[in-house]
Amino acid sequence: MSVAEHILFGSDPTERVVAVEVGSDCAKLYRRIGDSVVVEQRPFLWWILTTERHQLTGAIWSELDGQDFDWLAEFEDRDAFESARYWLRDAHAEHLVLATPAKQFLTRSGITLFKGMSFDEIVRAQLDIETAAILPAHPKNEILLVAISDSRGFETIVEGDERDVLRKTVELVHELDPDVIEGHNIYDFDLPYLAALAKMHGIPLALGRDGSEVTFGTRQQCAIGYYTRPFQPAYIHGRHVIDTMLLSQRYDVGKGAFASHSLKALAKTLGISEPDREIIPHDKIAAEYKTNPDRVRKYALQDVRETRSLAEIVSPPEFYLTQMVPDTYQHAASTGNGEKINTILIREYLRNGRAIPKQNPPKSLPGGYTEVRATGVIETIVKCDVESLYPSIMLTNRIKPASDTLDVFLPALEELTKRRIEAKKRSRETEGRERSYWEGLQSAFKILINSFYGYLAGPFNFNDYEAATKVTTTGRAIVKRIIEELERTGSQVVEVDTDGVYFKPPPGIEGEDAEIDYVQRIGSVLPPGIRLAHDGRYRAMISLKMKNYVLADYSGRLIFKGSSLRSRADERFGQIFISKAAEFLLKGERVKVRELYDSFVQKINAGEMSIDMICRRERVTEKTFSVTSKKRVAQAVSHSQIGDYVSVYNRNDGTVALASEYNHDEDRDYLLDKLYKFACRLREAFGDEFDELFPKPSHKMRVEAAGQQKLFD
Repeated sequence: MSVAEHILFGSDPTERVVAVEVGSDCAKLYRRIGDSVVVEQRPFLWWILTTERHQLTGAIWSELDGQDFDWLAEFEDRDAFESARYWLRDAHAEHLVLATPAKQFLTRSGITLFKGMSFDEIVRAQLDIETAAILPAHPKNEILLVAISDSRGFETIVEGDERDVLRKTVELVHELDPDVIEGHNIYDFDLPYLAALAKMHGIPLALGRDGSEVTFGTRQQCAIGYYTRPFQPAYIHGRHVIDTMLLSQRYDVGKGAFASHSLKALAKTLGISEPDREIIPHDKIAAEYKTNPDRVRKYALQDVRETRSLAEIVSPPEFYLTQMVPDTYQHAASTGNGEKINTILIREYLRNGRAIPKQNPPKSLPGGYTEVRATGVIETIVKCDVESLYPSIMLTNRIKPASDTLDVFLPALEELTKRRIEAKKRSRETEGRERSYWEGLQSAFKILINSFYGYLAGPFNFNDYEAATKVTTTGRAIVKRIIEELERTGSQVVEVDTDGVYFKPPPGIEGEDAEIDYVQRIGSVLPPGIRLAHDGRYRAMISLKMKNYVLADYSGRLIFKGSSLRSRADERFGQIFISKAAEFLLKGERVKVRELYDSFVQKINAGEMSIDMICRRERVTEKTFSVTSKKRVAQAVSHSQIGDYVSVYNRNDGTVALASEYNHDEDRDYLLDKLYKFACRLREAFGDEFDELFPKPSHKMRVEAAGQQKLFD
């Protein structure tokens, strides 16, 4: 292996490791060889990094070259390690410990999971339960059935007496022996529910490869782009638990393609839903099972099939990242990419006997260049994009952390870039299974490549805010140069966002080929190593405010960008209003938007909106019960758990209620005000005409409108 390969993939060449479990003084490797899984043991020393040598019982000390965390303490058993860790914590002594035993072992051993394997070589099982109640503690709780399938084509329904269902489920998992168990919301529903009922019946939920029970960790945050989602991890010895709901959210970062992350909605959007898909509301499943059990069985099997297909789309990037990162697949699928880079660097430094630097304290940084230069409806739009702007700047200008004395950072970035270019090429040249392999691999490389700048500016050991500043200031200068050249050649710049520019090309640039040639001419003025690409063409654009716009492609598809334009938490009537209003605007039919607005006003005043149209989606969090502004919502969801999604609406008595409690008692003034706010999201598209077209609603207006309605009744 080359030095760059050691950096990225670890120095140990052991292949086909599908799981690792760490004991007191050794690690157990599970390796898939054909249809069998063999178990191997490797020695393991627990370890801690410190800034000075301490008197720690059982410690085997090594001094590392360099500064900061330059002492390595290793321990032959876990008890000595834990005692040392607690002592260092209580003594407020600076020390560095990785989060999990598996991460500790993989970092020091140079082993990574899944080397020499493609995604379709691991055995993946999908699990879905259908229950009579949402909560296992509910008086009417009951598991109606369990649907199980796997990636080899097996599928079945387990049903009968609840005790038998639990026992058969455990037996079936051991018979299938999957490396991965997948489910949609499996962390916060399926596994906790099964575990709670197993405990009530005194039946061990022993799904582990060693016969151990499922265990649950403390609530954690899953990194999803620039925000996080809470979840409670479940651990199964020798297997990975993957929640496709969380992975679909990670997959959708930057794409914004999914209006909902429910399984049925995702399956429909991605085209993996079966033509005869059964849809049964959860509160109707128990009754349906009594009268038409075959329909519920079909529904459950379609759930696991969709979960399997969904995983094949959203999981491969995380799987291939695990071949590089010293971590488990399950943990890598929830941690941030900066943390992944950090452990890769720590692994290589320790392999070379080098000290690990301390984090630099945070500093403010200049952001990327963003600007909206034109608003309204603009026809014929092209997007040009600098390919991997920040990584290209780092490579071209040799920008790296000052603390990287071993010179690991840039070689790793160079190797990733080289491998991604090759993987993209192979993906275009191949089909079927081979194409899926190369596409998953290039996606994994892309994720890490695009995280190297964020690593410089993040809370990590090799961070460097001065280096990050050089990157952003250089990036701003490059983007401004692109804008200057576009405007010099007659283009109208509409929106600029860090590394991409939306613009209306000058007269004479017609058709995709002409646009591509034009973008290449613009890119020719940029520094060597910086590549400008044609990144999309659109029939029209509604430009509103920064990062909030609507694009219409040449097939008629609308693409909405920006949570302040359209949010999953919005009432459905608002989502429909904005979608239809955007369609009219893009067709030049502004008057029809006002007619649409008036029709919604009339329906609200007449009480003709169904509860599905006027309720909104709320996520129950700790703040729901602690923040004063959420008091009304907290009263409505008092029987829900943190993490649940609920549908609520505003009543005319000032309270908030669950959608299931609807009694034609909605607050119509509130709905009219919300409709106006939805229209305000499109204000920039109408300019000075907005206030005339959409007068702000008032109670007086509603009373007058209601009176006019009675005249026609």
